[in-house]
Amino acid sequence: MAKRDYYDVLGVAKNADDKALKSAFRKQAMKYHPDRNPDDASAEAKFKEVNEAYGILSDTQKRAAYDRMGHAAFEGGGGGGGSPFGQGGFEGFGDIFEEMFGGFSGARGARGRQRQAQGADSSFKLGLTMEEAHKGLKKSLKIPTAEACDTCSGSGATPGSQPTACKTCGGRGSIRRQQGFFAVEQTCPSCHGEGSVISNPCRACNGQGLKKTTKTIEVDIPAGIEENMRIRVAGKGEAGTRGGATGDLYLFINVNSHNLFKRSDENLFFEFPLSLADAALGTTIEI
Repeated sequence: MAKRDYYDVLGVAKNADDKALKSAFRKQAMKYHPDRNPDDASAEAKFKEVNEAYGILSDTQKRAAYDRMGHAAFEGGGGGGGSPFGQGGFEGFGDIFEEMFGGFSGARGARGRQRQAQGADSSFKLGLTMEEAHKGLKKSLKIPTAEACDTCSGSGATPGSQPTACKTCGGRGSIRRQQGFFAVEQTCPSCHGEGSVISNPCRACNGQGLKKTTKTIEVDIPAGIEENMRIRVAGKGEAGTRGGATGDLYLFINVNSHNLFKRSDENLFFEFPLSLADAALGTTIEI
């Protein structure tokens, strides 16, 4: 199958300037990007075609050769080697990621983010009697957890001060390392991905923004709950940092053994010793 004309691929005229080329490239690449067209082989092929076209036309020398000889200029080792992005292609490709996904670092702005983080989920093993599991009940539980520090209101900084943008990453929370035509995004080693640093940490929580505590909560246990079932109690886990959402609490159910009955699914089993005479003649017993 013959290759399409590169200008037609991008949808530009042959006299298009660099700005028009880049604009067309961004539009087409965003349209056919694999992340926006999952499991679409035709879109992936068009995405590669768009990158190949822009890689040639964005390079002054390659574009001149293409204008003179067409695709033949790059067949059989005719100078078409190297990255399909050309000299300006990777830059444009990076711009697309910035626009589509807010940058490789996941929409982290250049300013200090004061990043909020959701609190950790908590787990608690809850023992129930067989009667409680059968009937259900409302149970009061004391749960060890972490709440926002009262002194710094969860910011981690001494009252009157604020976290400042990390100087290493400029508040992004990550640093980008260029390796040839590719860029590798890494978590900032200075702020550990937070995007900000606390130069004057709160003494009450040592800059963590959280304090360990125990809180009492009321939980509804449904009737008929079984061994190893799990109950999720939304918003009753550990507090988030810097105003982040609270995590969830998960209760893992353990039904204690009964001194008379054994349970199997919805059935109860009871062992009662009988004398030989009662077994032979029959009798009435009370359970």
